[in-house]
Amino acid sequence: MDATKVIIDGVDRFRQRRTAPLVLELDLTEGLTEGPPADPLSALLSMRKTSLTDVLSALKRARTDPRVKALIVKIGTRPLGLAMVQELRQAVVHLRAAGKLTVVFAETFGEFATGTIPYYLGSAFERVYLQPSGDVGLTGVAMEQRFLRGALGKLGIEPQMGQRHEYKTAANTFTQDHMTDAHRESMGRITESVTEQVVAGVAEGRGLEPARVRELVDQGPFIGAEAVEAGLVDRLAYRDEVYDEVKRAVGDDALLLYVGRYGKGPIAKKLPRPGEQTVALVHGHGAIRLGRSGRSPLGGGSSMGSDTVCAALRAARRDEHVKAVVFRVDSPGGSYVASDAIWREVVLTRKAGKPVVVSMGDLAASGGYMVSMAADAIVAQPGTLTGSIGVFGGKAVIGGLLEKIGVTSETVGEGANSAMFSPTNAFSAAQWTRINAWLDRVYDDFVNKVAEGRGLTRERAHELAKGRVWTGADAHEGGLVDELGGLEDALALARRKAGLPADSPVRVYPRLNPLERLRPPESSEDRTAALAQVRLEAWGPLAHLATELGLPSYGPLMLPGSWTIR
Repeated sequence: MDATKVIIDGVDRFRQRRTAPLVLELDLTEGLTEGPPADPLSALLSMRKTSLTDVLSALKRARTDPRVKALIVKIGTRPLGLAMVQELRQAVVHLRAAGKLTVVFAETFGEFATGTIPYYLGSAFERVYLQPSGDVGLTGVAMEQRFLRGALGKLGIEPQMGQRHEYKTAANTFTQDHMTDAHRESMGRITESVTEQVVAGVAEGRGLEPARVRELVDQGPFIGAEAVEAGLVDRLAYRDEVYDEVKRAVGDDALLLYVGRYGKGPIAKKLPRPGEQTVALVHGHGAIRLGRSGRSPLGGGSSMGSDTVCAALRAARRDEHVKAVVFRVDSPGGSYVASDAIWREVVLTRKAGKPVVVSMGDLAASGGYMVSMAADAIVAQPGTLTGSIGVFGGKAVIGGLLEKIGVTSETVGEGANSAMFSPTNAFSAAQWTRINAWLDRVYDDFVNKVAEGRGLTRERAHELAKGRVWTGADAHEGGLVDELGGLEDALALARRKAGLPADSPVRVYPRLNPLERLRPPESSEDRTAALAQVRLEAWGPLAHLATELGLPSYGPLMLPGSWTIR
């Protein structure tokens, strides 16, 4: 009898899961991954994380699913980039417009810390709940830059750095002890643009006047009760109270289901039928480098390898069923040569008659812009950081430091410039001339290709370049970006350009079966050549510190420092 009861209960639960109303849950306490894992280590590290791509796809489906009654999102302290936040806000706004209840709960929007961007995300929801002990750290937007010139001088290190042009501020980290006028102008406009976006979003979401939101920003941070009084939060409540309220609103028989599980349900995605025309989705994430994409087991984040991304674009181009490509770029840049190789594959894909649409993530700057600029169209969020069309290069001469600590160095070589890149001795006048010629060549090539790809004069492209970083909103005004929006907008645009139906399927590319993943590629034309790998990086766990210090660990087309706005 017990066995019979277990079977009956199981059948009832199955029937309920198929018919009961749904309350979708999204837990952001551990953040989101940008896309599917590119290599085995990334797959291991992201096993319990949901990807942004899956979340956006699931919430799009939920708009028209009558079973879905509400969405509850928990925002934690794990930082999310501004552009990713804007992607999520856009999805929530569409869900609200479809008549679904949207609720956000946070234990705190910044515990004795800034919480401007997390609260900006929360303001898109119909109801905002805060734990009674929590705060709202709505304090505004600030960017900080560190300068090493004084410290390097004390150590006996002489930086020899060149840049093109005045807004390419990576060299300033070493050569200046303060912001130049151009440096301050660029960073000031970024903070101003982001503040405009945050104020507009909070004002719209909370039904406040923009002027009032600016007043509140200047008054923050807020204790929970103050946030309720200011209209920033609807109610102070613990998690159990929030969930009880939602269940009363939609029905006690509603089932809770994670968005990730909902998105991977049996009818969640329209799978391509044999021979059906599709859109290929190619991801490029991390600093750009020659070779294969991958992640170091020692830390330092993912890298976008030119071999991997080029092979993925080639495979999509050669697939007769792929009619358009969306290239998702989230990168601060890196190697000029690697970026140029990827640029070429984008050009060839367009020449093959397949539209290419770039969807920018949090960052698509410097080399990240170079790989994007040849696309048929570029779509970015207002808070994306892009541009930085410029180059820097040089070295830190440590001969003085070695002398201070009693280390001597001798060099034996053949050729006048054989020891040119040794960190022990400074560049000679002739060598410095070669460095400047190289910087000019890279910058001119970059700007000329921007002009060609974006339909600008060379003079206009130069004005927008000079190494300056733009928000997506300002880049759109300047013509560096075609549309403001997210991944779903880019996919829709690609379908239209290819003449595909609005519901035509999307396939992450390359899509390999388990056997193909195990066998080595037969050639560089084999689609398995697009697989990433685990690799050792030069800086290992110090990669983030190296970037903070402005060290060119991946190449000359690199943003200085850490530019993600959170």
